[in-house]
Amino acid sequence: FQYGGRTILAYGGTMSIETPFPYSYVAKRLVADVGVDLTSYARYETAAYKGLGAATFFDAQHFAADGLVTGTGAKPWPQFFAEAPLSAAVRADLTRLYTERRDYLPGLSPEAKAAALKRMSYQDFLLKHADMAPASLPFFAGQGYRNNKRVDTVPAWEVALGGRMPGFAGMALPPQIKADAQHFHWPDGNAALARLLVAGLVPGVFPPGRMDQESIVLAPANYAGLDNPANATRIRLNATVVRAEQADGITRSTEQAVRVVYVHAGKRVAVTAANVIMACFNNIIPYLVPGLPAAQKAALLYPAKVPMQYTNVLIRNWQAWARLGIKSIHAPNLYHTTTALDVPMAIGGYRSAQTPDEPVVLHMVRNPNKPGLPRKEQNRIGRAEMLATDYATIEREIRSQLQRMLGSAGFDAARDIAGITVNRWPHGYSYTYDTLDDPDVPDEQRPHVLGRQSFGRIAIANADAGAAAFTNTAIDMAARAVDECLISRGLT
Repeated sequence: FQYGGRTILAYGGTMSIETPFPYSYVAKRLVADVGVDLTSYARYETAAYKGLGAATFFDAQHFAADGLVTGTGAKPWPQFFAEAPLSAAVRADLTRLYTERRDYLPGLSPEAKAAALKRMSYQDFLLKHADMAPASLPFFAGQGYRNNKRVDTVPAWEVALGGRMPGFAGMALPPQIKADAQHFHWPDGNAALARLLVAGLVPGVFPPGRMDQESIVLAPANYAGLDNPANATRIRLNATVVRAEQADGITRSTEQAVRVVYVHAGKRVAVTAANVIMACFNNIIPYLVPGLPAAQKAALLYPAKVPMQYTNVLIRNWQAWARLGIKSIHAPNLYHTTTALDVPMAIGGYRSAQTPDEPVVLHMVRNPNKPGLPRKEQNRIGRAEMLATDYATIEREIRSQLQRMLGSAGFDAARDIAGITVNRWPHGYSYTYDTLDDPDVPDEQRPHVLGRQSFGRIAIANADAGAAAFTNTAIDMAARAVDECLISRGLT
C-alpha cells in the first residue's frame, strides 16, 4: 500500500520460513547462501503490540447474540465463557470441556487411545465421547486446524497433538517426539525469499552488491533485467507453459530432449531443452505432460489443493484494537475466521506501525469449504465458490465483519478503512494426508511419491511432491529434481 507518504507492506501468499521439523542441510544451506540468518529473526519483530491479547467473536447466527469477548486463552475459562453470549446449556458444556480433566476413552492403553483418535474426527470425539451437545459445536468450527481441516474433517489425534484444543487433558497418550522449528518472517512474506533467489541468479535485476535478509526488503527490482540474453539465467514473465513433451530416441547426454510449448504475447512458442523441471502444482501436470503413464497421472491428480483467501485491509489507525487490548480476533463462523494486526517489524529500513495512531494492515484469513463432505470434496467446492464470488461481494463481507467485531470500540468501517487487497489463492496449500480419508500405506506407495517420478528428461519439483505446505519442502524437492536431471544426462 502507498498511504500518507509511506510504503506499507503486507503478504498475500506464503507468510514465513517455518516448519514443524528441523530444516534439512540442503534447505539450511540454500537460505544461508542467499543471505538469511534463521537465528536472527527475534531482533526484527518489535514490541509494538506488547500487552495485547486475543479475542473471540460470537456471532448471533450461531450463539445467543453478537459479542466480542477478550482474553481468549488468558482469562480463566469459566470467566471467559461467563462473558460470552451463550445459552446456559452451551456455557455449561464449554466450561466443562475446558476445565475438566477426564479420560474420555477409559479402559484403553495409551497406544489404543492414539489408534482410536486417529480413526475419528474431532467432531465425533466431541459428540460421541466428550458428551458435547450439537449446539456447542459452532465454537469449534473454523478453529484453524492445519491445512483447512474443519472440526468434521480433522482427525481427533491431530487435535490432541496440537495441544491447543480441549478434551485431552485427562487422557494418557503416547509421548511424542519434540523438535525445534526454524522461523523467519518478512513484511512481504516469502516474496522476499523469492527476490533473494532472483538476486543470486540473475545479475542486473537488483542494485549492485550482495543482497541479504535486510537489504532485500525495500530494494527496487528492474523487471526489464529478468529476461536479459546476456545472462546465463533468464526469467520470462507472462509465458504460460501449455505442453511439455519427451522426445524419443535420445542417446547422448548433450542432445536436446524435451520440447516445451508456451504462450507469450498471444502466440504459441516452442523451445527445446536438455531437461525440464515441472515446478507447478501436481494437479495440472497430467494436462501439460500428456505422455505420462496413466498410473502416474492418477497419482498426480490424487491431492486436492487447499483453497485459501488472504485479505489485507489497511486501516487509518488501530485505536479500537488498543482500546480492546487485543491484536487478534478469532471468529469461527464468519466469512474470515481470523483477523489480526500484521506482524510489527523493523527491518532493512522498513518500519511498520508502532503506535495506535499509525496506519496498519489487518491480515484476514478465509478457508472456504463445504462442511459435511469429505475433505478433498470440501476443498474443491470451496475453491469453486471462492472463484465465483466477485470482489464487490467480498468487500461487503469485509466491511460488515469488521464493523460487527470492532464497532463497539469506536471503529467505523466507512471512515477507517483506507485500502483493501484480496488474494484469492485457489490452489494454496499442498494436500497433506490424514488418518481419516487417506489409505495407510508405506511412504513409497503414497501418491506424492509415485507422482513425482522423473519421466525421461522431465523431473517434478514442488511442495506437492513432498506432501507438505512448507518452503523447506519445496527446496528439498527442487534439490531432488535437479539431481534427477543430472542423473538422466549421466552427469553424476
